[in-house]
Amino acid sequence: MTSPHLSNPNQHRTRLNRTSQPPDSEFTGKYEQTGRIGRLLIERFFRSGKSLLQPALHGGARILEAGCGPGYSSREIASWCPGGHLTAADLSGSLLARARKLNPNLALLRESVVQLAHPDNSFDAVILLEVLEHLEQPERALAELRRVARHHVLLSTPREPLWRFLNFSRGKYWKAFGNTPGHIQHWSTRGLIRQVSPFFTVEAVATPIPWTILLLKPRP
Repeated sequence: MTSPHLSNPNQHRTRLNRTSQPPDSEFTGKYEQTGRIGRLLIERFFRSGKSLLQPALHGGARILEAGCGPGYSSREIASWCPGGHLTAADLSGSLLARARKLNPNLALLRESVVQLAHPDNSFDAVILLEVLEHLEQPERALAELRRVARHHVLLSTPREPLWRFLNFSRGKYWKAFGNTPGHIQHWSTRGLIRQVSPFFTVEAVATPIPWTILLLKPRP
């Protein structure tokens, strides 16, 4: 499904502000091609996100996951609030096709995180996992999250420089000094808090290796 603001998704691909779109494998590999340690890290990541957001959710909560990618995260998030209403969105048609296979009963939209086709304050919670680091102008996405979120935003990014160090130490992306393809922003936990502070107040922080996860409250 294409949002009414994205009648020609290719024309608007630059609105996602990814300087070079990585192959789908960069978004699916950590779920489909990871080993035991990788799976444990991902499980801990989702447990941490759930522990931050779930207490703030209620039965019937409206939730948006922006930048859902191949839908593995959407499947996890759907279990956090069984009585809630989850909508997931991504700009990539091929990733959305994967997400539909994994989540056949989930409402899925094709839209950019910097131009969400929803009214102001239309979701109780908005979730953005592993997307902000791909954006040339992350403040545009943060402004949109603040606009559509009524109560909370859950946001995560890789924690730098730990992320690149771990990549380098396992022999990944040596020529890029451990930088994952498509990552054009790099934040420590403190740096990420500074980045989001003009738009949100920080209610809680989790740092499962090697990520930073923030629970945020939109500023007026």
